[in-house]
Amino acid sequence: MSDWYRKSFGDDYLLVYKHRDMQGAYDEVKRMIEWLQLSPGADVLDLCCGMGRHSMALNDFGYNVTGIDLSEVLLSEARKLDGQNLVRFLQGDMREVPLEGPYDAVVNLFTSFGYFEDDEQNVKVLKEIHRLLKAQGKFIIDFLNPEYVISHLVPFSTRDEDGITIEESRRIEDGFVRKSIVVKEGAEERTYMEQVKLFDLERFQEMLRASNLEIDHVYGDYNASEYDRELSKRMIFVGHRKG
Repeated sequence: MSDWYRKSFGDDYLLVYKHRDMQGAYDEVKRMIEWLQLSPGADVLDLCCGMGRHSMALNDFGYNVTGIDLSEVLLSEARKLDGQNLVRFLQGDMREVPLEGPYDAVVNLFTSFGYFEDDEQNVKVLKEIHRLLKAQGKFIIDFLNPEYVISHLVPFSTRDEDGITIEESRRIEDGFVRKSIVVKEGAEERTYMEQVKLFDLERFQEMLRASNLEIDHVYGDYNASEYDRELSKRMIFVGHRKG
């Protein structure tokens, strides 16, 4: 499953995750603004920007935004959303971002981390965040809460979208949460895999320290609730670049 994301973040991803909306992105960005405390016009990098919802919201709140994603399919959707070319959208791997920066802030949202089986590859992403930030620049990493995922896992679900059936099977395996997605359209079936490594709080803190990123706060959701190992759905790290 080493390259699962190259296949999964394609046209069917738009169907599977079509329930995500702009209002939710705006609500989350409002809270991010409070956490980041940036000046108007600050340079912000949306690392793994997907369809560009948060990038556009950050732009609307007055920031100079660049969005990076590996998927040209998702970037195409982001550019459609951005009809006036207000955001700079670029294709790139989060382990080797084709930019120099430096940025006032880097945000990595909606569990766009932990994709790689080799921890060294996941740490490379954090080191790229460090490289791209200005001295004392801010970061937000919005990750799942492993303990909550394990205790609330829904093994199977199915739904219909415009006459197309989407079946999702989930399991905990080898330290990952893994999802199999089957898209059924008439007689045709298309299958995709997704996986995220279940880094707990202590391991994540260790990786951030090794990347010279300092944590200022850990929240459990976008309502700024304190992180609770058992009850929080998210594990949102807010911090800054050392040095």
